[in-house]
Parts: sequence; structure tokens; C-alpha cells
Amino acid sequence: MQAYQDMVFSTAARLTGNDAQAQDIAQEVFLKAYENFPTLRTSPTPGGWLKTVATRLTLNHLSRYRRRWRFFSELTTGEGSDATEVDFPTPDTIVADIDAGQRHAIVEQALRELPEHQRVPLVLYHFEEMSYDEIAEQLRISLSKVKTDIQRARASMAKILARRGMLQAAEAP
Repeated sequence: MQAYQDMVFSTAARLTGNDAQAQDIAQEVFLKAYENFPTLRTSPTPGGWLKTVATRLTLNHLSRYRRRWRFFSELTTGEGSDATEVDFPTPDTIVADIDAGQRHAIVEQALRELPEHQRVPLVLYHFEEMSYDEIAEQLRISLSKVKTDIQRARASMAKILARRGMLQAAEAP
């Protein structure tokens, strides 16, 4: 448990954006691990199992308890209702001049400021390394919605970091 508690908690915290909920989910994950201990003890990949369970329990939690999402693409009707991809440029060097510990804290805080419908797909893609198709299937939304939400989340992250003055060094010529 000690070897994996940080990974399980951070997985849940990134997806929920709430430490208290993440703690509850982490407890559930380790209860499931306890129930499956004989199998996990001999497994060559207990970390992968725990990460998968943490991700699934968190997604179940979000779908059960979240407020109804009102997506932009769901509000449009008639002509032009298909979501189109918008290219939002975001620099790769947003926090390049900051040490890894500070970068981690800054990114975690910025993630918490994103609306849930943007944060969840972004975390699943970048931190859980799920494909767009897998995310669409997990969240039961369209592929174009996943792509749009991830792009908007990246743009929002860039704005959050810019507001905090983190982009000046990256954007300076």
C-alpha cells in the first residue's frame, strides 16, 4: 500500500480536482485491493491494476455525483451543430524555467481551476495515457467532444498560467 498510495491518490485527485473526494476514492481502491490480495500478491503488475481501479472508481464517482454537464456542443442545434476542432496554440515551454517540484505544484493547481468537463478528458489523455477513443467510450461522449474539450482545456491551462505570470519567460523572444 505504501508503495502505491501516492499514485492512487494523485490519479483520483487529478480527475476529481478535490482532495477529500480523492481520499475517499483511494480508500475504496485499497479496500478492493484487500479483497483481491491473493491475486495481487502474485501479480507482476499490481501498480497497473491499482491505477486502473483508481481511474475507473473515480470516473464512476464523477458520473454518479457530478452536476449535469452542459456542453457547448450539446447546446447547439440545427446547422453547424457538429463540433469542429479549433487549434489553440499552447507553448511546450510554459514552465520550463522552473524546477520539477514547482512545475508539478503549478500544473496541479491549474488543473484544479479547470471545469470538470475539460479537466477529466485532459487528465485521462495526458496522465492516464488513454486514447481519444478510450476517453470517449469511458465518458460516453462523442470523439469530437473529447478532442474539443482537451483542446479547450489546454487553452484554459495556458490562460491560467499566463494569468499567474508563468508564460512571460516562455513567450519572450
